[in-house]
Amino acid sequence: MQRRSFLKAGLLGGLALVAGGAVYRQLRPPVAERFALDAQGRSMLAVLVPAITGVHPDAAALEAGIDRVGAAINGLPLRVQKEISDLFGLLTMAPTRRLLAGVPAWPEATPAEVAAFLQSWRTHRTEMLQTAYHGLHDLVLGAWYAEPSTWAAIGYQGPMKELSA
Repeated sequence: MQRRSFLKAGLLGGLALVAGGAVYRQLRPPVAERFALDAQGRSMLAVLVPAITGVHPDAAALEAGIDRVGAAINGLPLRVQKEISDLFGLLTMAPTRRLLAGVPAWPEATPAEVAAFLQSWRTHRTEMLQTAYHGLHDLVLGAWYAEPSTWAAIGYQGPMKELSA
């Protein structure tokens, strides 16, 4: 690739992200209150929870896990909730989802596509995407394993009886 082509591609990519951000801000009202997990966010989490936890739960357990992720986000400061809302918005809006995650639509995403997306963000050279990956990872795992019924899948028997008394 020639230097001129590289610079043009970088400029066009930057403009696409700015345009996507502007469209996102116009379509979604600013978050003034607590984070609200919408249907698109739930659809995304329904794919991400099994990919991140490595567990393929039944529908009821998955819904409960998604609810716990929403509750965990609501326990964070409003500034952080806004950042997570922006991240969810970018990952659920079609153009930015395709650009940032390489996934055409969350419900149709294959496990391989989701794993590739997560791995690419985990090891990305841009610290912002690494931070977004770690945020998603920690939110999902923390919310998932906050429920004692999920501990058996990883062989955890719970806290020692002597310490919990």
